[in-house]
Formats: sequence, structure tokens, C-alpha cells
Amino acid sequence: MCRWIAYRGQTIPLEHYVTAPSHSLVVQSLRALEAAGSTNGDGFGLGWYGEHEEPGLYREVRPAWSDDNLRHLCRHIRSHLFFAHVRAATGTPVTRPNCHPFAHGRWMFMHNGHIGEWGPIRRRVEALIPDSHYGSRIGTTDSEAVFLAIMGAGGEEDPIGATTRTLATLTDLVRDSDPKASLRFTAALTDGSSLYAFRYTYNEASNTLYYRASGDSVVVVSEPLDDDRDFWKPVPDGHMLVARPDSPVRIEPFLTAQQIAAE
Repeated sequence: MCRWIAYRGQTIPLEHYVTAPSHSLVVQSLRALEAAGSTNGDGFGLGWYGEHEEPGLYREVRPAWSDDNLRHLCRHIRSHLFFAHVRAATGTPVTRPNCHPFAHGRWMFMHNGHIGEWGPIRRRVEALIPDSHYGSRIGTTDSEAVFLAIMGAGGEEDPIGATTRTLATLTDLVRDSDPKASLRFTAALTDGSSLYAFRYTYNEASNTLYYRASGDSVVVVSEPLDDDRDFWKPVPDGHMLVARPDSPVRIEPFLTAQQIAAE
């Protein structure tokens, strides 16, 4: 089960959250505390926004704990919005294109979870990606396919509505394929300005998601980065976090009607 961090706020070095804390993402790649498996060693990735509209990406198939470049990059790269992800593969190969985060134009996405039994429904999920977006499909993961499906469903104009519609369709596909199959979607999506994080599940317990907000800054994590649990607030199951410029962080329901119907 993957672990990830999303940050939006004042410009800071990536190391502030990715490598420096006592329970940093690098530590979680070896010893995650709130995941089904404690090790997330199937590659890692960084994504950040700087002087260009599109995000910068650094992705590697080695475990995060064994790549010295990661610590150097996180110490010297500064950004107002960045993603970091350590991967635990769920059936697709450990390759660089399969490492998160994924990018399409100025948009970036990363995911923790899985989409049903991927093999039987892969073709139907990929059919949700319009031709105009399929050129960005360079890996084989369910995560990248879902991201491009969201973008193709109008994500650039209405990211919340497109994500809601896509997840509702995916839930139907999973249910129709196998009533016992599950879907877990704990994900982050951004255009380099606003940050959206989602916690949704069907037929299974959802993956953990927490946030910590202070002033104009917010960090969203799979699990807390330190022992100060009182400062980390859980994002409830079936909810999303919305962080936009000049607005307070909001926690709102996400697909709760779909979940109730599924139960």
C-alpha cells in the first residue's frame, strides 16, 4: 500500500516534509505504521511546480531509502506545491513510467489504492480515456488510467465533478465485474494552484488520510510525519479536502451517496 505527501503553501524546501521529519516519507518507505504492508519499496517519485506551468518530475524504480539523489534533490528544490510518493506495487511492473506522480499538461496526480481486479476491467477503464488524452498514457497502472479518465471527463474545468463522475463509473465497473471486488481511492490532484485530496472506498476499508493546516499552508499525508498526533486531523472516509488560493482549507463530502448505495 503506497504512502504519499501533498503540500501547498509558502515556498519551502521539499526536505521539510519529505526527508527531514522523524517519520518522513523515506522512513515510511521502510516502516509504514498505518498500511497493510510496512514496506513501500517499488519505486518513488517527486513532482513540484516552479517557474514553468507544467510540473517537474523525478521518478525512480529504486527504493526511496537507497537513493542518495532523493535527499540532495529535496534539500535544494524549493516549491509552493509539491507531491512525493513511495510505491507498493499492486500487480503492475516496477518501472519508471509506473511510478507516481503522473502529469498531463499542468495537472499532476498520485494515488494510493487499487481499482478492483485490474486485469478483467482494464480495457473498460482505459476506454474512459478519450483519444485527446491517451497520448499521455505511458505506463500500465490503474492509477494513471484513472487520472487520464478524470482529465478526459472535464477535469481541467471541473476537477471535483470530473473525479466524482469517474469514480462513480469505476464503482459500477468494479461491481459489475465482481460483486466481491473492491475499490480504494485515496488520491491527490492539482493544477499547480489548487490542491484536491480524496478519500473513497467501495467494498473495503479505506486507506488512511490526514492533513495539517497552518495559515496559508496545508500538508496532506497518508500517515502523520511525527508523533504530534493532536496536530494531524483525519480526512473522514467519503470526504475530500479542497485547498485553493486565498481560501481556508475545506473538508467536504465526496461520493457519500454512492457509498450508501453500495452498502
